[in-house]
Amino acid sequence: MAYQSTRDDSVFTTNAFYRRTLHVLSDAQVPFLVGGSHAFLNYTGIERNTKDFDLFLRRDDFDRALASLTDAGYRTEVTFPHWLGKAHQGSDHIDVVFASGNGICRVDDMWFEKAVESQVLGMPVKLMPAEELIWQKAFIMERERFDGADIVHIIRKSGPNLDWRRLVDRFGQYWPLLFSYLVFYVFVYPSERDAIPREILQELSGRLNQSLDSPPPDDKVCQGTLVSRAQYLLDIGQYGYADARLQPRGNMTPEDAIYWTWAIEHIR
Repeated sequence: MAYQSTRDDSVFTTNAFYRRTLHVLSDAQVPFLVGGSHAFLNYTGIERNTKDFDLFLRRDDFDRALASLTDAGYRTEVTFPHWLGKAHQGSDHIDVVFASGNGICRVDDMWFEKAVESQVLGMPVKLMPAEELIWQKAFIMERERFDGADIVHIIRKSGPNLDWRRLVDRFGQYWPLLFSYLVFYVFVYPSERDAIPREILQELSGRLNQSLDSPPPDDKVCQGTLVSRAQYLLDIGQYGYADARLQPRGNMTPEDAIYWTWAIEHIR
């Protein structure tokens, strides 16, 4: 019983920290969206017991957000300059996110225009859109983490409400990655494939066929680094492939990539 009480006290303290963080940013008039497990619950109905708390905002608001949290007494850090900061209080922390680890999925005005009104911890908030949640999760294919199940669960529950055209546009030149998840969904839920509009599947299938009829690209680039920061280092280090994350192809500098790679072993 004592253990249960201690655990409940810890959850209460953590939730109080999250709730105060929402107040601090709201009082500072920093626009933000709630993501992570709270958004996932809204779009799938699946509840997760996690201590993650992710807040998404524009890069232009990032410095002001960390400054307001610092003024509130939190210990803040710019964990990775190309996408992420953190705010700490004791053993609790929140992630302050303005892009993705590969530098691709940057928060922009569309996130806020399509955000969903909800409540988190008894407070009115806006959740990141389902389309952006899928977009971000699609680029996570590490050995220790693959978010494909999350994506198919979002589609199963929220597919009829998704803005499929906007989702395709979000992926842009990386549409084959989206197509791979849609095929995966049809594999996982063959009886519920109608959650994906047939015209979307036909369009992306047509794009694939068209690309196969064209000559392959001349540049030797590995796009695997966009979905895993660890598993394709061999390709760019020994096999002579260009790193798709780096400017001008991507949004990361060589320094960003080095620090992000170094953190595989040094930051968990």
